[in-house]
Amino acid sequence: MMQVDAHHHLWDLKEVDYPWLNARGQKRFFGDPTPIQRDYPVSEFRADAVPHGFEASVHIQVGARDPMQEARWVQSVADSNPFWPAAQVAYCDLAGEGVEANLAALLKIPTVKGVRQIVGRSRVEDAATGTNLLLEDPKFSEGLKQAAAAGFSFDLQLIPELMHKAADVLAKIEELPVALCHCGSPSDWTASGLRSWMLSLRHLAALPQVHCKLSGLGMFRKGWSADDIRPIVETCLELFGSNRCMFGSNFPVDSLRSSYETIVSAYREIIPSEDCEAVFGGNAVRFYRI
Repeated sequence: MMQVDAHHHLWDLKEVDYPWLNARGQKRFFGDPTPIQRDYPVSEFRADAVPHGFEASVHIQVGARDPMQEARWVQSVADSNPFWPAAQVAYCDLAGEGVEANLAALLKIPTVKGVRQIVGRSRVEDAATGTNLLLEDPKFSEGLKQAAAAGFSFDLQLIPELMHKAADVLAKIEELPVALCHCGSPSDWTASGLRSWMLSLRHLAALPQVHCKLSGLGMFRKGWSADDIRPIVETCLELFGSNRCMFGSNFPVDSLRSSYETIVSAYREIIPSEDCEAVFGGNAVRFYRI
């Protein structure tokens, strides 16, 4: 089974405008983005990933001003690199106008296998954008149903406080495959913080259509180690099972904290050898239909 990085980003600042990435001097919840405020092409991503055995990947939308332009650009990158099997998760405003038309347009882009609309990323940013109110919007729930009907999966990014509410919404849409980004964003790594996160995570793990991405943990602590993330990864494997967990580098965002080698080595140290084939490739191939 080929190895797949199930969560990464690419960008070409000449081709697609990313307002958050082009904003200078603004720190984000994951730190100072200055070192990644430059092009990150597929050639550089492959130089990071290939030495560690990866042969395919899943590109995740990353806040472009024009999401459709981003999706089409990613498709052009895939077309230019046919030797690199790729899927992408594109943005769609599932609570906005024209959902059906937007989903239909995405269906015409072959690499698009799923959609993402961030529900929660940090308390400060969510308070400013109102994204954490999506789960209370019936239009959003209807949009999720439309995405499922179109044959798409949904990448769910949120904070632990919203997991119970998200589980209530998703329990009514059993036909929608869901990938939980970044283990559900456990930002509090104290014993009490991780216990609270685990109790919230149980609500999503109880839904058989929900998978978990072991990704993005470097965003929450500078200088982390394998021992720091071990309880998070082991909890995810316990709750979801190795058949519903996928590895993702979250590069280049996580390059602010670690090298690609450091990330992969840490996960391979933690994940039991008998589970590596599924977590590092098989589950992503199946989930994203690569």
